[in-house]
Amino acid sequence: MNTLITKLGSLAVVLMLVVACGGESTDVVESGTYEGTIQEVNPDESEIYVNTPDDKTLELYFIESTELVKNNQPVPFDSLANGQKVRVEVEKVGQRLDPLRVEILE
Repeated sequence: MNTLITKLGSLAVVLMLVVACGGESTDVVESGTYEGTIQEVNPDESEIYVNTPDDKTLELYFIESTELVKNNQPVPFDSLANGQKVRVEVEKVGQRLDPLRVEILE
């Protein structure tokens, strides 16, 4: 009985952590260029989530060298919005994706 209670307690802690982290399921892809739709913009973290046509979700934290453009012109981060189509060039660094270039397509 004690073991069952311990296992249930552990499961509850794991579930709380998943919920606290937003429950976002993201994917790590190989370095390259991808197109997709912005699912979420998080200005406080300089972060966006991009859904690709093959049902992957890319979590992208902008780095100092990330280039953000629209019509080949630099634009500020606040130009990004949910639902926009984007093309992203990413570099895989371990289990993280660094966005090198984000192009707003619409």
